[in-house]
Amino acid sequence: MQQGQPFEQASRSTQSFPYYRFSGTHREIGRQYGEACAPLIRKHRDYALERLRSKVVVPSLQALEEEALKYRPYVQQYAPFFDEEIQGIAQGAGISLGEAYFLQLRAEIYQHFDATDECTTFAVSPEATLDGTPLIGQNADLPAFYGEVGIVAEYVPDAGPACLMLTPAGQVSYIGINDCGMGVFANFLVSDGWRVGFPRYLLSRLALTKNSVDEAAAQVKSVYRASSRNLIMMDKTGRSLDLETVPARAAALEATNGILAHSNHFVSESMLEEERKTGEDLENSRVRLGRMRALLESKRGLLDVAAMQELLRDRETAPHTLCRMPGDFGESITFASVIAEPTKGNLWIAIGPPHQYEYKRYTFSS
Repeated sequence: MQQGQPFEQASRSTQSFPYYRFSGTHREIGRQYGEACAPLIRKHRDYALERLRSKVVVPSLQALEEEALKYRPYVQQYAPFFDEEIQGIAQGAGISLGEAYFLQLRAEIYQHFDATDECTTFAVSPEATLDGTPLIGQNADLPAFYGEVGIVAEYVPDAGPACLMLTPAGQVSYIGINDCGMGVFANFLVSDGWRVGFPRYLLSRLALTKNSVDEAAAQVKSVYRASSRNLIMMDKTGRSLDLETVPARAAALEATNGILAHSNHFVSESMLEEERKTGEDLENSRVRLGRMRALLESKRGLLDVAAMQELLRDRETAPHTLCRMPGDFGESITFASVIAEPTKGNLWIAIGPPHQYEYKRYTFSS
């Protein structure tokens, strides 16, 4: 150990998520994905099924697949390229199409029991950073097993932007950036009115088919959405926007002094009536958002990747903490922590909880 080096820093693991590159037509991308990640995809499926069965009675796998496939027509209507990839994943991984769709919309399938609280996001515009490089990202909170099945995927389609994303194996969309300087990250929101429609996880990469936050927001608003979702977006100009959505409507939040943050409750005045979190669940989200905002403001003008890494390792407000460990609150932990520099094409990702792991840089292969 170097003299003066904190023990925690010296003992952090350098383990990282595996990286894969998929290219060609969307069907080819899906097939490559399925073949390369087959063991991880099947493990993800098995963990997700086990979690579902621990909470509700699942009549049969066939019934579950039929439920998942009800969402397929909306994917085919609004983003048929996703359907092509999901078909390819099923073929390549040796699972059914219904199972492949189940992995895209776990939250919608789980809707009839209590949702967990997931994720704290941020966006920092150029005027608030140390060197003028805009930053966006999040601590991603899910059950601990997602640390075992997470991957970094580079999607390079024959047409349209390339994307670099952190995602659980088998999902075609979660959080990340495109090669046009856009970044999109996301939070869980709880509302009424969930329905069969376009799945929430797919909204992030759908937004990444665009080059600006205004185009991306318009695209997200245009689809018949199945569920509630918060999206925080940034484009190559450094402009950021937060879009709180429920199935039938949406509201936007702008940055203040170059800083934008969100957790798992509604913030927009026009959306407060949609809130369904109560008690300690709501308190947890409010404390995390308050802490994120306070830390960003305290470092305004000094923020860069290194500063954000330390900020996202913060545990001062435990059990309602930004960096979440097993036993802190609920069943979620910070399974991954992500800092993006969209204009540079960089994703800095740590397996979580991030105070126990080092960040690794991933970038576009081209």
